[in-house]
Amino acid sequence: MKAFVCKEFGPISSHKVEDVPEPEAGDGQVIVDIKATGISFPDVLIIQGLYQFKPPFPFSPGSEIAGIVSSVGKGINKFKPGDKVMGSVGSGGLVERGAFFETQLMPLPESMDFQTAAGFPLNYGTSFHALKQRGQLKPNETILILGAGGGLGVSAIHIAKAMGAKVIAGASSEEKTELCKREGADHAILYPREMDREQQKKFSESIKEISEGGVDIVYDIVGGDYAEPALRAIKRHGKYLVIGFTAGIPKMPLNLALLKECQIVGVFWGQFAGLDSDLNAKNFGELFKMHSEGKIKPFVSKAFPLEEAANAITTLADRKVLGKVVVTM
Repeated sequence: MKAFVCKEFGPISSHKVEDVPEPEAGDGQVIVDIKATGISFPDVLIIQGLYQFKPPFPFSPGSEIAGIVSSVGKGINKFKPGDKVMGSVGSGGLVERGAFFETQLMPLPESMDFQTAAGFPLNYGTSFHALKQRGQLKPNETILILGAGGGLGVSAIHIAKAMGAKVIAGASSEEKTELCKREGADHAILYPREMDREQQKKFSESIKEISEGGVDIVYDIVGGDYAEPALRAIKRHGKYLVIGFTAGIPKMPLNLALLKECQIVGVFWGQFAGLDSDLNAKNFGELFKMHSEGKIKPFVSKAFPLEEAANAITTLADRKVLGKVVVTM
């Protein structure tokens, strides 16, 4: 079978699609014929050795999958051959068939196709956990979403609006800001690809002006030079949700947290899903209900064939993605 394989850490272009042995189901494992795999920013990092988790070589990236069960190992009670499934598997998704543990998979809801499901777990799981458990977002509160034009940012727009919030979306191109408004954002702010101190000040002032004094929550995927001006625009007792660092890890002046009596809150959905699996399952039950009722409408902006997996990952590295990118098998 075919797989996108990482044999050693290196540039995205150094990894190739190769023939690999067929997987076999061990105890507690399920073999899935994969139909689609979601691409996320950790895939950009993990094959270059820049992610906090480093799988043993050789491995395939790809943490979100959707497909059909072809066989099961001993001790499997939840799934049988022919079942449609989706899941967050950590890595190993950029293959035609994969062996995964039963606990990594969920039944595919009737309301979803394979491509939608492959782009769903990481983005919507992260955003729902961030806004419900970590941010405790309330109706009529105002949230600023940085990096709002990508798949994760769009999921945050959808969920925040479904929860009754006012959404300000920040993005780096007019194409992305227009997308954010189409996806439900109340306002959109265009920020530059690189930001000096004067631009940071203008950005912070723009946020305060649009929000009429400041935002209740910041949802930050970007970090870098965008983090400090966003923190300066937060209200007293606001919450700053740390999601990721596509523009680098920022150095934050903690005196701002003191002056505003605000909270800087980390969001690590992968850890939450593992340690609080029952609550995570409840979250997904609510998310699937939202999807079936049309309250959240995820979309895939582009689908690449497996042979072009490197190009799919590169689109994220270059910050060119609108919505979610998937690889199809």
